[in-house]
Amino acid sequence: MTLPSILSHALTLSLMLSLPSALLAQTVSEPAPAATEAASVQPPPPLTTAPTGPGRYFERQDVAAFVQGLLTRHPELDAQTVQRAMAQATYQPSVAKLIMPATQKGTRNWSVYRTRMVDELRVRSGRVFMARYATELAEAERQSGVPAHIIAGIIGVETIYGRNMGSFRAVDALSTLAFDFPKGRSDRSEFFRSELEALFVLAAQSRRDPMEIRGSYAGALGWPQFMPSSWLQYAVDFDGDGRIDLMGSPIDAIGSVANYLALAGKWQRGQATHYRVQAPSDEQARASLLKPDIVPTFAASEFLQLGATLEPRALLHPGKLALIELVNGLEAAPGYVAGTENFYAVTRYNWSSFYAMAVIELGEAIRPTPIGTAETTRR
Repeated sequence: MTLPSILSHALTLSLMLSLPSALLAQTVSEPAPAATEAASVQPPPPLTTAPTGPGRYFERQDVAAFVQGLLTRHPELDAQTVQRAMAQATYQPSVAKLIMPATQKGTRNWSVYRTRMVDELRVRSGRVFMARYATELAEAERQSGVPAHIIAGIIGVETIYGRNMGSFRAVDALSTLAFDFPKGRSDRSEFFRSELEALFVLAAQSRRDPMEIRGSYAGALGWPQFMPSSWLQYAVDFDGDGRIDLMGSPIDAIGSVANYLALAGKWQRGQATHYRVQAPSDEQARASLLKPDIVPTFAASEFLQLGATLEPRALLHPGKLALIELVNGLEAAPGYVAGTENFYAVTRYNWSSFYAMAVIELGEAIRPTPIGTAETTRR
């Protein structure tokens, strides 16, 4: 099929949008044209400006080359479905804006962040979630070693238990970041091109119309906000219905979060996430412990040698530790914890000590309390 013949299909393809979504999803799984046909597509001349409306992306040389490469690497994909999606992909100025760092950088404040992430709505919803899916959470913990309350804590921080899964069309968001990544920060367009490719693959595998998939401004999807590549690599059919559905099945989300932390995060079964610590009073010694950031680097004995004080059980920790500083703005003193390999495992989801601590503390707040014991939250 030549490029002119592809573009001549534009009107026909646009009419496909009126078909039922179930029928569109079926076209994804139909046999794709031969790879040689996909390879015959020649890219058109590039545009000199960013696209401003539907259809403009597919007129660009870099986008046409992407489609050609995608269909060559994945001959199982339906060419018409891919071409239709890219012909209608729309540049999203709000996505380009949201991916940028804040223009006004304030002082980071753990107390403020915690108030937002471990709030009444998440705690109340989290307790309901843990009660409703107690059996599935227990099974996920048994298989992976990841505690049920940590799994539930991640889903709560990410989407408030399915309440906020994002409203951007994933094709639009990922195309914007893949082909028009904004200047002013490190270019991650290659990463988002790979995620756009993964989106088409997962849409085909799950028999979904890629144009119907919605997520965050960065392309994260479903209850656990997996990027498409993480969906392909770590998502599991935990409810046993024969398909992986992170957008409609909280049970699949439970199993997939556990699987991700176990494999990508290398969760250590039975290990704590952190210990209480008093940081060294000597500024240079404290800076030495803080230098590796959240990466566990020091043995407990090295903490002691540099003047830190650890709680007794931390002295028996067999692995490495990281001094985690939780900044509380300019007015209050920072807090500190000694993070373990499992604290680091949570940051594989989001490279942030604030994020990991919020997941842990939300998990503790919603964790069922055994009968006859007082509810406590480790800080």
